[in-house]
This record gives sequence, structure tokens and C-alpha cells, in this order.
Amino acid sequence: MVKTTPQTEDTLNGHLPPGWQSYMSPQGRRYYVNTFTNETTWERPSSVPGTPKSPVSQKSSAGTINCVTFPHPDIMPEQQLLKPSEWSYCDYFWADKKDSQGNNTVSGFEILLQKQLKGKQMQKEMAEFVRERIKIEEEYAKNLSKLSQNSLAAQEEGTLGEAWAQLKKSLADEAEVHLKFSSKLQSEVEKPLLNFRENFKKDMKKCDHHIADLRKQLASRYAAVEKARKALTERQKDLEMKTQQLEVKLSNKTEEEIKKARRKSTQAGDDLMRCVDLYNQAQSKWFEEMVTTTLELERLEVERVEMIRQHLCQYTQLRHETDMFNQSTVELVDQLLRKVDPAKDRELWVKEHKTGDIRPVDMEI
Repeated sequence: MVKTTPQTEDTLNGHLPPGWQSYMSPQGRRYYVNTFTNETTWERPSSVPGTPKSPVSQKSSAGTINCVTFPHPDIMPEQQLLKPSEWSYCDYFWADKKDSQGNNTVSGFEILLQKQLKGKQMQKEMAEFVRERIKIEEEYAKNLSKLSQNSLAAQEEGTLGEAWAQLKKSLADEAEVHLKFSSKLQSEVEKPLLNFRENFKKDMKKCDHHIADLRKQLASRYAAVEKARKALTERQKDLEMKTQQLEVKLSNKTEEEIKKARRKSTQAGDDLMRCVDLYNQAQSKWFEEMVTTTLELERLEVERVEMIRQHLCQYTQLRHETDMFNQSTVELVDQLLRKVDPAKDRELWVKEHKTGDIRPVDMEI
């Protein structure tokens, strides 16, 4: 750490233990330096024996939230994203957040998991929507076919009669088009949307348990670190107290006690280092699994969206084709309507129904 100008308030430094000086960090936070040992700490030193010191290097670089250690945002430089410019799941779900009621915390991984399960539910509901569309098409086709067989105005004659008969037939043709449309909707849209991976929920639950177990292990290792840290502090206090007792009264017994206290303090320090190492191993394992699993969830989400888009495009294509085929069913009706000719109809009717073309004349006397 680069020192700044010492705090000029003599009253502050005057109440510090011998050798300690007060400084201000570049971020405006006060810290203290022991000019004899170069020890640094954020906490104001006390002359009371056994007062624990918090090294600046430890406090400034990291902080633990819910047993996960994060870099201190004010001190550490910005971390490089694992997948820059991609807004990848693996970069944005490390921390926990409050649930909607604000009572409990939800892990970032659980939020991703909920999104996956919701996505599958949405896919299922889309399939149900298409199923309702199929029912409408089938019912519509049934009614069209029924109407095409209606005998109303069946006795119309001539060119108009031909056009009317074709119009009725076009309903049957249109019914066939809608039946084909509904059949293709079922095979090419509904069924693929319903084609869930049968073990999807089971796989997701297994994945959830795996990550949750790693977090539990991390919490357990963190608790062990805190316990070891507390034990070290107590051993250091005991060592300082016995050292001060030695300064007051010299005795072999006290020297033996100091040696014993020093061994225990050293052992406690070793235990803390071991616990921290185990914690870091657990966090590293959780980190690796989080990256691997979130990237897999990301892949599954891309796959789901692309699959749905593809089949909805198929829906619109089938709909266009239906319109096109429907248009073809009435083209002949249009042609016949253009040929409707009252004069022609009259000619045809006369030829069929005439009873004689000799006109009566006046009787002669």
C-alpha cells in the first residue's frame, strides 16, 4: 500500500499505542501503520493486550456474503467477464438475491433453474394453444362439409345454377383444405412442441441438488474457517497475556506456559491455513460446476427458443398455404360467375322446356 501524508491531528496519533501512526487511504478511509513492524490495519490499534488486528490486505481485497467470497468492489479492479459481450448466464448469477417476499435469499443458479422450468411450461402451453386451433379447424371443416350438402336452391338452373352448384362444392373442397391444415398442425407444430425430454425435470432436480450440495459444503468449510479464526484469536490473546505476565514476574513456570501458548498459537494458525485452503478448494469446485452447468442451461434455452421459433414459422407457412388452397377452391366459382348470362340461361331454359314455336293467328271468316 502506498502511504499518504500522515494524519496531522496530533490528538489522534497521541492516543495511539507507541509506534502507531494514522493515515488516510486514497478512498478516504482511515488506516493505521506500525512504524516498528510495518503492520497495517483498518481498526484503530489498542494498547489493551490481545486486541485483534485486521490486516488491510485482507479487508481491502475480499468480503464474504452467504459464505461466498467476493472481491471488494471499491478496491479491486473490475473483473474480466468469462464471456464478454455475450450476457452469458455464467457471468451474471454468482450472487444470491432476496425472494419476492423479501424474507429468504434465492441463489442465482436457482433463478436460472426456475427460468428453464418456466420455459418448458410455456412450451407446453403453446402446444395446448395450437391444439385449440386444431379443434377450431376441425369443427370448421365439419360445418363446411355439412353446409356443402345442403339442398337449398338446388333447383336453380342454367349458368347461374352451375355457378351456385360450384359454390356449394367449393365448401367441401375448402373443408378438405382445413382438415389437411389441422392434420399438419398436429404433426408439424403441436407434437414437436409437446416433445419434452421426459427426464427434463428429473435432470434439473439432480442438477439443482448437486449445486446446492456444493454450496452447503462451502458453508460448512466457511464455518470451519470462522471457528479456526476465532480459536487463533483466543490463542494469540492468551499468548499476549502470558507474555505480559512474564514482563511483570519472571519464573520458569511462566516461560513454560509461554512456550506452550506459542505452540498452541502456531497450531491454531496452521489449522486456520488448512481450513482456508479447504474452503478455497470447495469454492473452486462450486465455481467450476456453476460455469459448466449455467452454460448448459444457456444452451438448452437457446435450443428451446430456436425450436419454438422454427415450428411457429412452420405454423405461419401452413397458414399461408391454407389461404392459397382456399383461394384455389373459389377460383372456379369466380370463373363460372363471370360466365353467368341471363340471355344464355333463357335460351337454355327455352330449348329444354319449349312446347312449340308456332304462334297462333287470327281466324279468317
